[in-house]
Formats: sequence, structure tokens, C-alpha cells
Amino acid sequence: MTSGHLSERRSVKPGSQASLRRSNQQRIVRSLLQSGSLTQAELSRQTGLSTATVSNIVKAMVDRGLLATSPTTSSGRRALAVSLTGDDTLAAGIDIGRSHVRVVVTSINYRVVGERWVHLPLGHEADLALDVASTVLDEVLAECGSSRDALIGVGLGVPGPIDRRSHAVIDGTILPEWVGITVDHIQERLRMPVMLENDANLGAIAEITWGPHKGVDDLVFVKVGTGIGSGLILGGEIFPGNIGVSGEIGHLPIHEHGLICRCGNRGCLETVASTAIMIELLSREPQNVRTTSDIIALAQAGDKATLHVIDDAGRALGRALAAIANLVNPQMLVLGGPLAGLGEILLEPVRKGFVRYSSPVVHDSTELTMSSFTDRAEALGGAAIVIQEFEAVGFET
Repeated sequence: MTSGHLSERRSVKPGSQASLRRSNQQRIVRSLLQSGSLTQAELSRQTGLSTATVSNIVKAMVDRGLLATSPTTSSGRRALAVSLTGDDTLAAGIDIGRSHVRVVVTSINYRVVGERWVHLPLGHEADLALDVASTVLDEVLAECGSSRDALIGVGLGVPGPIDRRSHAVIDGTILPEWVGITVDHIQERLRMPVMLENDANLGAIAEITWGPHKGVDDLVFVKVGTGIGSGLILGGEIFPGNIGVSGEIGHLPIHEHGLICRCGNRGCLETVASTAIMIELLSREPQNVRTTSDIIALAQAGDKATLHVIDDAGRALGRALAAIANLVNPQMLVLGGPLAGLGEILLEPVRKGFVRYSSPVVHDSTELTMSSFTDRAEALGGAAIVIQEFEAVGFET
């Protein structure tokens, strides 16, 4: 199977034959995702399409290697069972962080088939990270007994804003070496179709796609790491804002006379609650913290200084979340990132700050929880956007 170009949606006029064909294809794919193998007659009943339409679409998709058919019987009669190629068709999610690359490979029916995390040096150049990601992707595929021929594309997340006009990483990322890097450059380096997205947006998508929060239409995912960003799901869709830079919660002002932030302003949330500031505060003896894993271990061991730093950070996060919730009134707030393993140790002070600064009706009607994916959400979200794009436009003939 050959991969399509996923970074640019093809323009289809509403009401056109191409639009109708795409809509019909989506109905068939979604029925198969929900029910598994179905006969063509069952597909016709479930989708409301005529048997002739189903037969024509199934034939075209089988010819392209997207569906498989096999003889079966239905009500005593011979029939054709139709199924997605499933594990033979794969999607990849890649999460690039300040000091890591995580690669996840999944089937198009949302089953994780391979995964790996590798360290990156601080201050890495974009091309180095992409070369590492490319190598790791090949290694994970090989471990799955597959190759790039099975991949329909890659969803890649970076910790910073993506300008949707230029499809480029812009100033504001915690990876200054990535500023100006475009999706076209990434595709050339990875030699694959790529969808480029902010990592917090991918985390939000993972929560409503893979996790226990499927079907939640209004959700805010907050990734707490070296930087702090949020992905907003409103009405069941990512809310990108005017040019794609919504959710920059890390630069909400918390302390008027606080530290100077990397954005140039003073007292931003990142100067109080990021993992970078926590590590800096706890880097001296006796804590001697160097990584987020050190923070988690010390907190779970009851270290007073570490718990105090987490408490300050959590209350500041809660205050920022209250500002968002008061504005957009989400059903759910989800905290993710490398500190998600702290669970209630972090969630309790966040809850206190949230209750203190949100209106009563908002905090009473908003669920505040920790991500069940720890630091895997962003890569899972990357795979999800590829699958969803595949469902939407990947079957046009």
C-alpha cells in the first residue's frame, strides 16, 4: 500500500459527487471499526446505503488494499465478509520533547503494536531529533514484523505553537532550535507523509480517542513539563484559535512581580509550575534533583521540600485552570505530562487552587483528573490524528 499526503486536506465541494463518495466511504469505515467484519448486506443495513453503492465502494477499497473480503454464509446464503486490513495498515505517532523522542505505532483499529522512548541531548537540533525519530520508527516497525510500506503516515508533536498559515513551528516553543521548521522539511527528513501538531493538542486528542474519556465533547488537557501548554477540545473538536496558537496556558500571568519568563513577560505560570523550575529549586543538596523521576521519587518518599515545591506549583496550576474553566466551562480538565505519576500528590493542590479561583457553579460541574497515559498521551494523539485523517479523506479514488 502506498501512503497518501496527509499534511494537506484535499478540497472537496459540499454536495459534489466526490463529497458524497467520501461521506459514503466514511460510513462504511466507521461501521467496520465499530462492528468488525460485516457482510455487504449488513453494511448496507447499518449505513443505509444501497447494496450496489456498498459493493462499488468495497471493490474500490479492496483494490487499494484498504479492505479485505472473504467468503462466508449469511442466513444460509453465500456472502462476502468485509473487514479493515487492520494490523496490516499502520499509523505512527512521534512526540518530540526537550530531551526525548517517543514513537508509537498502532493499527488503524487503534491497537498499539509497538512503542519506544529514547533520550535526546538538551539543545538538540531539529534534524538530529528527526534522524533519531526516523531510526527509532524503523526499529519499532521491524520489531512488529512490518515496514514503512504499511504506514499511512506520521502524526508528530512538538512542545510549541504551530502557525497554521505556514505549517511551521514559531517562536514560543521550548525548543528554540525548531523555530521555522516546517512540515515539508519534516516530511523530507522522515521520508513519510506527516501531520504536524502542538503536543498538548495531541494529548487532548488522545484523551477523547484512546482513554476513559471517549465521547467527552468539552475537555481541556494540560501538559506540565519543561513548558506548560493546553489542548482545548470544544464541541468534540480541537479549538486551534485564529492562527493555531490557542492554549498557551504557560504564559498566563500568575505573579505580577515574579521571575522573568522566557517569553519576556514576568510571573508567567511556567516560572512557578513547570518541571524546569521545580528541578532548579530542588537541584541543591540534599534533594539533588536532576530529573522529573527524581521529583516523583522524593515526593512519594515524603520529602518535605519537594512536597512544598509541588504544593506551590499545584496551586498556581489550579488558579490558571480556573481562569480557563471560567471562560470555556469544560466538562473535564485533565493533567498530563511527566509528573502525571504523582497522582493525588499533585492533584490535591491543583484542586485547591482551582476551587479557590473558579466560580462555584464551574468547579461543582467540572471534573478534574490526572491523565491515565502519563507521558504517552502526545504520541498516542499523533497516531490518532493520522487514523482520523485516513478515515476522512484517505479513501478517495
